[in-house]
Amino acid sequence: MPPLTCVDQFEHLARNDPAVTNAYLLVHSDQLGVHQTVAYGETEDSPAHIDQPVHLASVGKLVTATIIGILHDQGRLALTDPISTILDRELMHGLHVYHGREYSHDITIRHLLQQTSGLSDVFYPLLEQVADDDTFRPTPRDAIIWGKTHRAPVATPGTRHVYTDTNYLLLGLIITAITRQPFHQVVHELLFAPLGMDGAYVYGYSAPQHPSPYPLADLFLGGRNLKYLDGIPGIDYAGGSICAPLAEFLHFFQQLVAGKLVRPETLETMINDARPMGLSALGFRYGYSIWSTMSIPLVLPKRYYCYGCVGVTGAVMFHHPATRSYIIGTFNHDSYKAAALRFLLSRIIPELVQRAKK
Repeated sequence: MPPLTCVDQFEHLARNDPAVTNAYLLVHSDQLGVHQTVAYGETEDSPAHIDQPVHLASVGKLVTATIIGILHDQGRLALTDPISTILDRELMHGLHVYHGREYSHDITIRHLLQQTSGLSDVFYPLLEQVADDDTFRPTPRDAIIWGKTHRAPVATPGTRHVYTDTNYLLLGLIITAITRQPFHQVVHELLFAPLGMDGAYVYGYSAPQHPSPYPLADLFLGGRNLKYLDGIPGIDYAGGSICAPLAEFLHFFQQLVAGKLVRPETLETMINDARPMGLSALGFRYGYSIWSTMSIPLVLPKRYYCYGCVGVTGAVMFHHPATRSYIIGTFNHDSYKAAALRFLLSRIIPELVQRAKK
């Protein structure tokens, strides 16, 4: 069969935008006999290479959610556990005070996963401080404590979907509290090592088993290359941070979908215990870090149903069950957060559906 035209269109889009310095895409389907990749641009004067590590921003939240799923399957936590039974008193005190009433003890692990805790985001305000002060290097715990006095909650737990990195910073601290190991060590032991992800690492916290000969791809947010901000790791942490070649992200996602990492019923819950995301992401609902499409007649037909993760830097990692396809890529620029999703749903998925008819 001829190659997919959407891959060339992806490269054309990146090549014709001066803001994009590097972009990467992998489309794979055993069912359709498709495996196509593109690596465009350069990093540190080195040509882009499909095997170089990339940071897929909030796509890394799926790693955090998967580890929670593994611990759940091991009986080490319940999704309905109040986080106050796991985290220490100092961290919990005053964490969620809304309209004069404290709801800190009402927050559950499920609320964090589903982004329904009602807590405000700490990443973006702290990003400004990190960018303005090279010596400012908060830990995840520092970020949470800062949020208690600087970012008021926006809703009571369980009532609204409000996307924040705060929830996933807390999940990282919960993973550490339960396992008594640093978050990055748990990621390596439960996922990277068993899956043979030798080129993967947690940005700012660990190193790959086999370092890549290629540099980490540049990553732009708010006009800044995040690679050069020393304070990023503490506010990225379990809300992102996963760096790996696209092929290793593919292997992780395939194993998750196949039920090799969490029980099939756990994965189903991760996908379907979801809330509509509203106007900020019309047509999507949010489960446990997983975005899934909702059918909209004439706009988003059922045959386009897919699920996966999105990163603010134009990163996507999605599975299209009808064609058993995987789409993983990034423009590495925050101007493409919405555009990357549009490209996925208007170019890649339709072409895969058409290919399946032949």
